[in-house]
Amino acid sequence: MHRPFCSKRCADIDLHRWLGGNYAIPAVEPPDDFDGEIEAALRDADISDEIH
Repeated sequence: MHRPFCSKRCADIDLHRWLGGNYAIPAVEPPDDFDGEIEAALRDADISDEIH
């Protein structure tokens, strides 16, 4: 039988780290004008499609 931790103590330490946010994945905030950038990229894509 596979056990992810060697002891209850190791499991408790890992749980404490999870609950404390040590394993949190940092969020990346989108730029303030994210919608404007998307619209500009879509317009540019439409223009390049017309050229071909």
